[in-house]
Amino acid sequence: MNWSEAGMEKAKGIWAEARKVLGESGLLSVIMPAYGLEAVIAKNIQTVAALLDGNIPFEILPVDDGSHDKTAAQIRLAAERDPEHVRPVFVKVNSGKGNALKRGFESSAGSHILLLDGDLDLSPDRISTFFRIMDEKRAAIVIGSKRHPDSKIDYPWHRRLASAVYYTLVRMLVGLPVSDTQVGMKLFTREALKWSFDRMLVKHFAFDLEVLSIANAKGFSVAEAPIEMHFGKKVGCLSWKNVKQTMNDTLAIFYRLRLLRYYDSVEVAPAADNPPLVSVVIACPAPSEYLTEALTALGTQTYRNFEVIVLPDAPFDTPATAYPLQIIATGKVRPAEKRNLGIQKSHGEIVAFLDDDAYPVPNWLESAVKYFTLDDVGGVGGPGITPPGDPFMAQAGGRVYENRFVSGNYRYRYAADRVRRSVDDFPSCNLFVRKTLLDDIGGYRTDFWPGEDTILCLNIVRDRKKRIVYDPWAQVYHHRRPLFGAHLRQVGRYALHRGHFAKRFPATSFRFSYMVPTFFVLGNLIGIAICGISRCFPENQPLQWLKLAYLAVLGLYLLVTLLSTCSPLHPLLWLTSWLGVMVTHLAYGVRFAQGMLSRKMPCEVAKFDHPAENDSSHGKA
Repeated sequence: MNWSEAGMEKAKGIWAEARKVLGESGLLSVIMPAYGLEAVIAKNIQTVAALLDGNIPFEILPVDDGSHDKTAAQIRLAAERDPEHVRPVFVKVNSGKGNALKRGFESSAGSHILLLDGDLDLSPDRISTFFRIMDEKRAAIVIGSKRHPDSKIDYPWHRRLASAVYYTLVRMLVGLPVSDTQVGMKLFTREALKWSFDRMLVKHFAFDLEVLSIANAKGFSVAEAPIEMHFGKKVGCLSWKNVKQTMNDTLAIFYRLRLLRYYDSVEVAPAADNPPLVSVVIACPAPSEYLTEALTALGTQTYRNFEVIVLPDAPFDTPATAYPLQIIATGKVRPAEKRNLGIQKSHGEIVAFLDDDAYPVPNWLESAVKYFTLDDVGGVGGPGITPPGDPFMAQAGGRVYENRFVSGNYRYRYAADRVRRSVDDFPSCNLFVRKTLLDDIGGYRTDFWPGEDTILCLNIVRDRKKRIVYDPWAQVYHHRRPLFGAHLRQVGRYALHRGHFAKRFPATSFRFSYMVPTFFVLGNLIGIAICGISRCFPENQPLQWLKLAYLAVLGLYLLVTLLSTCSPLHPLLWLTSWLGVMVTHLAYGVRFAQGMLSRKMPCEVAKFDHPAENDSSHGKA
C-alpha cells in the first residue's frame, strides 16, 4: 500500500504515547505473516520500517508460511536491505496463520508484540493509535476493529456479512467483550501473548479467537482501536474449506473454554536452563527420498543441541549436514533391534525416535524437550499429520486415519489440534524418551513387530510410573500408505497385534474402542444371516422385525460414515475416503479377532525382515 506522506508525518507527531508504553528498555516486535505475497512483501516491510524508524525501537519479523512462490526470496532481500531491523522467519510447510505467528513470536525479543498481516491491507499509520489506547485504557491487548466508530474501511458486502455472522456466533459461544476478533492488526504485551501462545492449539484462521479467549479468561484486559482498511480487489480467504475449518475450530474453542475448562488447567512446562542434548534415532532399510526429506527438515530445527543417528541395513555415504550425523549399518534386522542399537550409540539425555518416512516441523524438538524439565515425565509424543504433498490415494488413506469413527479416542495421533494430555501408549514414529529410562528398561523388545512401542510405553507408564505427555505442537508429517491395498495390509498388521496384545498386555490394549470393529464384523455376519433366513420364513414376524432392525442400523452406519468424510467440493475424495473407512473397519475387525485367537504372533516364531513394500518402521493405529 502507498500511504500518504502527510499521513506518515502526522503519525510521527504522536509517538510520545508509544515511547511511554515501551519505557526505556522496551522494544516493539512487528510480526508479519506472509503467504503468496511475492509481489508486495518486500515493499510492505520497507513501509513499516520507514514508519517506525526514528520513532521507537523496533524489529520486524516477516514469517513466510511455506509459500510456493518467491515470497521467501523477497523477504530475504528485505532483510539484506535492512539487517538492523528485519529478522526473517521461514516455515517450510504451509501450516496456517496461527502457527506462523507463533513461530514469529518464538523468534522475537520485544516487550510488546504487534501482529500485522503481511499484505498490509490495514494501514500501519494506526500503530501509534494502538499504543495511545493501550496507555489510556491500561490494556494488555489492543485489537483493531472494523466496527469502531472511527474506523475507515473499504470492505466488500459479502465479507461484511460473513463478519457479522461470525461475530454473532462468537458472542453467543464465547462471550468476548469485543466487537471484532478477526482484524489482522493486534498489539499485545509480551506477557499476555506468551500466556496465550503457551496454551494455544488452533493453527489456522480461528487462532485470533482462541488467543483472545485465553487472555481474556486469564484477566488480561482487551481494548479496541480504529483501523483503516483497503481490501481492494483481492479474493481473500473466504473459501468453503476455510469457513469449515474456522467453524470447527470455533466450536472446539467453545468446548475447551466453557465445557472442558482446558485453558485453566493446561500444563506449561518451563524451558531448561541448560538445553539437553537430544539424539534423534531413525531406523530405515536404505537411503530414500523420504529419508533425505527427514534429514533436511532436521536441519531447520529451532532447537540446535541435537545429533542424528541413522540405522540402515547397509552402509551409505554420510550426507553433509549442519548437525552431527552418524550412519550405522545394522544388516537386515527388525526396527526394534535398530532402535536399540541407536540407543546404545546415542550421547543425548533424550532419545527422539523418528520414522524414515516422517519429517518434523521446525519447532519439533523445541516443543517436546521442555517437558523433560518435569521429573515425572518419561516420554513425549506428538501427532503425525498427512503431508499436503502426498498423492491422492495416500491423502485418502490419511483422511481415513483422521476420521473420528476410525481412530476414535486416539485421533490425536493424526490431528494437530487435539488438547495436551497424558497418554499410556504412543507410536515410535514420533516419540521422545529419557535415555536413563530406556537404559533401565532395556530398550525395545525385539520379538514383536509391530507393537514393540506399545510394550515400551507400558513399561514407562505402568512399571516405571512415569508420564508420557502428548503435545500437538511436537508435530511431524508422516507419509501414508495409499488406499486400498497397502493401507489395508498396514491396518491388518496393527489389528492383528492389537488383538493379540489385548490378551497378552491387557492394561493398554484390552479396551472397548479397539474391539468395536470386531463387533461391527460380527454384527454384519449375524445381520446377513438373519436376512437370509428371513427370506426362507417370510411369515415369521420376529425374523422380519430383526431384518428391518439390522437394515436400519446398517443404513444409519452408512449415513454417519458418509457425513464424517464430508468433502462436497471434492466428491471423488469424499467417495474414496468413505469406502476407505468402511473397508478399514472390516479389515481391522477381522484381524483383531484373529490376533485374539492366536497363541503367538508370526514374528515370535520366525525371523521377520522388511516387507516388500518397505513398511519397516511405522507407528500403530
